[in-house]
Amino acid sequence: MAFLSSFDISASGMSAQRLRMDIASENIANMDTTRTEGGGAYKRKLVSFQSYETRSFQDVLKSARDGRGIASRKAGVRVSAITEDDREMQKVYNPEHPDADEDGYVTLSNVDVLKETVDSMAAYRSYEANVTALNAMKLMAQKALEIGR
Repeated sequence: MAFLSSFDISASGMSAQRLRMDIASENIANMDTTRTEGGGAYKRKLVSFQSYETRSFQDVLKSARDGRGIASRKAGVRVSAITEDDREMQKVYNPEHPDADEDGYVTLSNVDVLKETVDSMAAYRSYEANVTALNAMKLMAQKALEIGR
């Protein structure tokens, strides 16, 4: 049923936005980290999304055989990549810092708390919009079931 794929779309959007909020939180938590396991300061992480639609030949064949037509498919959004931001790292002169280089400069993270706050707010609003859409679809399904009474 094509109507049920709407639930998949909203659910995948909520999962993707939750991960986006998690990454923004991780960025804020590590903004003062000057030494990581890989060496150097923490680099801001970015989340990339990609839409998807799964519709294999086998699914189409089964749908046609069962008389459901070819509308049976899953669609939504998924995280395609989590990458590191390549923006320039900030250097601050502090020769007493344990992570200072030979010239006395400490490399700081490229995380900007304002950008992370805005990104997490946008992710929250997108999550909220998906919840609203999911609730609207649930209400429509309940009303459709009441028609038969």
